[in-house]
Amino acid sequence: MIWFIVSIIVILLNIPFGYWRENVKKFSLPWFLSVHLPVPIIIFLRLYFGLGWALFTFPILIGSYFAGQLLGARLHILWSKTMRVTGCLFYDIIRTRWVIIISR
Repeated sequence: MIWFIVSIIVILLNIPFGYWRENVKKFSLPWFLSVHLPVPIIIFLRLYFGLGWALFTFPILIGSYFAGQLLGARLHILWSKTMRVTGCLFYDIIRTRWVIIISR
């Protein structure tokens, strides 16, 4: 059951990286970093939660990794149709919330 919690964490971790990846040129250094920076964190999570290297966890965590990247990229595409976006998910969330608060 701990693998389920780790997979949710991996998805949530990868959403900002997928958002960033969608904003940069493919195969550039920022693109490479947005794809590979979460990997050491995921390895740390595997070790911290004691998942080890059991074979059944690989498809689950790899699927979670790609799901988070895909969700982040789709979120960037969706928001870019309605507003001006940057490569930082957190900045865009804060900026849009301030616009809503100020416009009231």
